[in-house]
Amino acid sequence: MLGVIGGSGFYSLFGDNARRLECDTPYGRPSSEITVGTVGGHEVAFLPRHGEQHEFSAHTVPYRANMWALRALGVRRILAPCAVGSLTPELPPGTVVVPDQLVDRTRARADTYFDDGGVHVEFADPYCPTLRAVMTSLPDIVDGSTMVVIQGPRFSTRAESQWFASAGFRLINMTGYPEAVLARELEICYAAVALVTDLDAGIDVGSGVRTVDVFAEFKRNIEPFKKLVLQGIEQIDERRSCTHCLPHEGVQLPFELP
Repeated sequence: MLGVIGGSGFYSLFGDNARRLECDTPYGRPSSEITVGTVGGHEVAFLPRHGEQHEFSAHTVPYRANMWALRALGVRRILAPCAVGSLTPELPPGTVVVPDQLVDRTRARADTYFDDGGVHVEFADPYCPTLRAVMTSLPDIVDGSTMVVIQGPRFSTRAESQWFASAGFRLINMTGYPEAVLARELEICYAAVALVTDLDAGIDVGSGVRTVDVFAEFKRNIEPFKKLVLQGIEQIDERRSCTHCLPHEGVQLPFELP
């Protein structure tokens, strides 16, 4: 089964035959019920990371419950559409990017299932190369960029965004971590697909990033963005062949995978 973690605009991925499932996990309840339907011959599970009414801010999203619930339903590959700010004028609003690296600047988020045991997790390349290859084969998509993930809920100061840009980061986001590493721990292939909604505060000489503008830009671009994600889903091979996202082979895990 494939998974999509995204915003409310993605509910219309499914037709009338979609079903809604309530889930519980050892880490509490996920952000919402999970909607399961069919896209391009694939069974797809959709979960809104912020909840159906956007009731979770980035730093309060129940990431561990979300990823565990999807894995328990049989999801082994996830596309994660997200809104991002740009740290370079070369990636203006409306651009769709498939990042290849991330930098974690969050704090105090529960970001592992390994609360016991001596396991280490390989994470040099945080995104699934197979899913990335599918998405970057589509037209009008930028291949590669480093996405820095900040704690939120506040946006960056101008000094912070200039600092991030000077380090070579090109995208900024609040939800990409710990989703990616939790997926790796659960042996799930995971790839982010990022829609640029704004130029970050230190790049734009205007008034800085405003929530109302971010939501407006996302709304303007949601239909073509959703179309790209649908095209990607349709091109994913029915059988999972990736071995990059299976780092625990031969390792005794301190918990049982769902």
